[in-house]
Amino acid sequence: MGRFPDDFLWGGATAANQFEGAWNIDGKKDSVIDHAVCSRNMDERLKLRPIEEGVYYPSHRAVDFYHHYKEDIALLKEMGFKCFRMSIAWSRIFPEGDEDAPNEKGLAFYDDVIRKLTNAGIEPLITISHFEIPASLVRKYSGWLDRRTIGFYMNFVRTIMSRYAEYVRYWLTFNEINLCLYAPLTTVGIDVGFTDAGREQLIYQAAHHQFVASAMTVKYAKENFKDIHVGCMLGYSPIYPLTGKPEDVLASMEADREKFFFSDVQVRGRYPRYQLQYFKKHGIEIRMEENDIELIRDYTCDFLGFSYYSTAVIAADPSGQKAAQGNVIRAFESPYIPKTEWGWQIDPVGLRISLNRLYDRYEVPLFVVENGLGAKDVLTEDGHVHDDYRIDYLRHHIDEMGKAIEDGTEVLGYTSWGCIDLVSAATGEMEKRYGYIYVDCDNEGNGTLNRYRKDSFEWYKDVIASNGERL
Repeated sequence: MGRFPDDFLWGGATAANQFEGAWNIDGKKDSVIDHAVCSRNMDERLKLRPIEEGVYYPSHRAVDFYHHYKEDIALLKEMGFKCFRMSIAWSRIFPEGDEDAPNEKGLAFYDDVIRKLTNAGIEPLITISHFEIPASLVRKYSGWLDRRTIGFYMNFVRTIMSRYAEYVRYWLTFNEINLCLYAPLTTVGIDVGFTDAGREQLIYQAAHHQFVASAMTVKYAKENFKDIHVGCMLGYSPIYPLTGKPEDVLASMEADREKFFFSDVQVRGRYPRYQLQYFKKHGIEIRMEENDIELIRDYTCDFLGFSYYSTAVIAADPSGQKAAQGNVIRAFESPYIPKTEWGWQIDPVGLRISLNRLYDRYEVPLFVVENGLGAKDVLTEDGHVHDDYRIDYLRHHIDEMGKAIEDGTEVLGYTSWGCIDLVSAATGEMEKRYGYIYVDCDNEGNGTLNRYRKDSFEWYKDVIASNGERL
């Protein structure tokens, strides 16, 4: 027997706002990301500014999956994908977010995408909300800070889940729910800065409303469908202690707790005592309705999906330390780990550690729904991309994932991030590429959008065909 289960779901992952384009076509209206410019300065990029003529907004065209989906699905089928993680753009189905009736043209698009995926033998994994809250909900209600947004979200959930339950077994309620602490506008629809007074009060209140919505989604699925599994999703990066000093180990524990809080509520079904103590210490009071605690307790998630890209270290004394770059990381660079072009530390063993740590804590199936290497690829004149560096990154991470399965963790599948090149969530750039398929588009949105197979395309095709045995 090989290390990976026979029914292991190999595939790739995308998000509508970074991938689809067609931001205002066939009834769709603006989401918060449709206001984001291309910039490595997060404060500059992520603002709910008015959309202006002559300004480049990367999500408006992205890589135009909306008009290329037939070609793209054929390429995924050629690679042998078992699973394709995608999101459904909330503002394509409910353009304002608070309508009673859905936009049928938006549903028709996803009808055909899901039909073509399933006909190709590819199982969709749907993220219900992936940084795509309709901008109108932010303008009218301050996003998830208003409890009424739970009802708008559940209208969206009932619409798409009832329509696609026959084809989709695995659903994720919110993408990287803990990123609300880092990017509150795109996650919970609150335009609040890092230094604003009362910031945490607002964010944690909005997060509570998402916890309730997540539990309601599990409840709806269990009461109406037989073979549907609803999971939560965490942005996870282990933060190691810089040294063996007890103070550094304690700082590492606290950094992990910041992330674990979100999965503790959704998987364990309760607010952990350490977080209640944190709220008390910082004067944070969460407004709850009478049945919120019981709902969260009784309708926990069936599995835990998470993203994993890199790790960092932390020290009780930050003096002399250099800040680490990466997804959901507020820590320091490790002297032992190499970095990508964007400064993200490459740590394959960290994936094995993550899988074991999360499985030991929750004992529910895990799903690696994001992992990959962002790098500057070069398209040769004869239409090739030689990305041995990406193959090397993925090979070592998949190998460590296999070791974690041998350790005893239960892993449902692996959907590497940005299987077709797409717009960077953090910066809006195209040059930071993750895919097996190159898309001709640059940071200013120029290019033919033609698709080209990279060397990693054939490599991953063989990985899937061998069920992870040929790396």
